[in-house]
Parts: sequence; structure tokens; C-alpha cells
Amino acid sequence: MRPLVWILAFLCMSPVAFAADKPDWAFPVTEKIQPQVPPDDGKPKTAPGSSKTYTRTEIEDLFNPPDWYPDMHPPMPRVVSNGNAPQVRACAACHLPIGTGHDESANVASLPVSYFLQQMADYKSGARKGSGSMTTIAKSISDEEARAAAEYFASIKPRPWIKVIETADVAKTYVGPGNKRLVHPDRTMEPIGRRIIEIPENETRVLNRDPGSGFVAFVPVGAIAKGQALVAGGGGTTACANCHGADLKGTAEIPGLAGRTATYIVRQLFMTQSGERDGVGTHPMKAVVAQLQTEDMLNIAAYLASMTP
Repeated sequence: MRPLVWILAFLCMSPVAFAADKPDWAFPVTEKIQPQVPPDDGKPKTAPGSSKTYTRTEIEDLFNPPDWYPDMHPPMPRVVSNGNAPQVRACAACHLPIGTGHDESANVASLPVSYFLQQMADYKSGARKGSGSMTTIAKSISDEEARAAAEYFASIKPRPWIKVIETADVAKTYVGPGNKRLVHPDRTMEPIGRRIIEIPENETRVLNRDPGSGFVAFVPVGAIAKGQALVAGGGGTTACANCHGADLKGTAEIPGLAGRTATYIVRQLFMTQSGERDGVGTHPMKAVVAQLQTEDMLNIAAYLASMTP
């Protein structure tokens, strides 16, 4: 009877049991024990080529974040530059005035207006999870503010923001305040394993919310080529170009994938597979991601992030 029992148990298992394991490296969470770093000296910070200065307190103001380079972007609507306290943070605080964001947030530059608005609706309804701050904002933001933000970011052309490098070893990192992955002060190296490690090109500039400096994604050797094959429909996957355009730069309704942040792509693939991300626009992706393993997601993200946006 034992073989029959095992077979019945196997057949009754939830499909979630076959889903990929949640990759903690793609979901950075501020670590409780932080390494010792020099305290802030209280002096105003500067940015290359900018005449502006901001203190650390001003930089961390989520309702009036720094705008180092006003010439880099169109005039920001108030919801982007300042938000609407106390619930609606300034969009620019996390996504920057140019929409590229950081590794722990989304690159929203050039997203179609209809797609942007649908995501806000999904956060508001609870269909899309994974970000408590976005859920709070979506439940408080007005329709007019959401549309103003959507139209603003849709008007911004995408730009190269992440460099992908294949490697066997990577610098040891930790997750600092704001869920930002940073290089550990001891500067030691460790095997990359089956991970993507995304860190700032220039840590100081990123911590200062300076949009003049992006990120580097270190990926395992061979990941880009494997990802290219998967994206093209190899190995039984669905070709991404079927929906996201031949160049993977999106359509009038569907967002581009080329040049998006690697760990963000992994998060979206995983959350769609696990059901944490749902909603009308996500339904076509359900079958696409159903059989993906964590390594498939890693490889796909490595290739997509390596492309020119």
C-alpha cells in the first residue's frame, strides 16, 4: 500500500509546491545587524556637475527628495516631486526624478500610461503584493495624481542604468537601510553561487539619491547566454518577444524588458508564479512562468538586464 499512498500524496500536492524557491538575494531586506560604518558628518553633500547641496536629513526626506539635475528631466508634477503627505510619498524619493529607481525599487521610466495605472489599481485592490509602501500609496493617491505620475514617467526615455558582469566571485555584501544592497566594509570576496548580486556603481552617489550613477549586476558565468536562449523560447519557454515586442522594448500597452533591473525582473517572475502578483495584466504571464525554476529566472534576468533599453 505504501507506493499507492505516495502516489496519491504526490497527486494531491498543491501546484505551489513545484514553484521555484524564493531567492532571498532578489528580495533584499534591511539586516538587523549592520556593520560599523563611519557616522554622517552632518555636512552638505554634493554631486558631480550639480550646483546643489543637500544634508543627509534633506536627502532622506521622502516628501521633498533631492533634485540634483533639474535639466535631466521634464518639470515634475507635485506628486512626483513632493507627494501628498502623510501617506503618498514623492515618487522621486524611490524612483528618482528620471524614473530609473534603485535595485530595491522599480524602473518606471517609459512605462505605458495604461500599464502604470493598472499596477496602481492592482496595488490598491490587493491583487499585487510585495510592497507595503506602494499599497499604502495606491490606497491614498487620487486618480488625478496617479495619472499625472503615469504621464510624467511615460514621457521619460529609458536609459542604460545597469551593467551586467559575469563572474565566479563577488564582493561580500550586506543589506543596509532602505533595503539597499551595499558592499561590506571588510571588502572580502566570496563565490557568487547561483545568485545575482546588484550593487551601486558608486555607493556614495546612490545613497545620496543621485541619478547620475547606476548599478552593476554580477551574475554567474554563462548566465547571459542561457538567458538569451530562454527568452527566445528555447527549452520549452514562451518567447518574450511574442508580447513585449521584437526588440523587447515594449509596445503601447506592454512594458519593455530590455535593460530593466535584474533583481527586479526576478522578483516579478517569482511573484507572478507564486500568486503574490495578480491582476488582469498579469494573467497572460501565469502560464509563461509556471514551470520556471529559480535558475531560469536568474538567467532570463541576466540577459534582459544586459540589453540596451
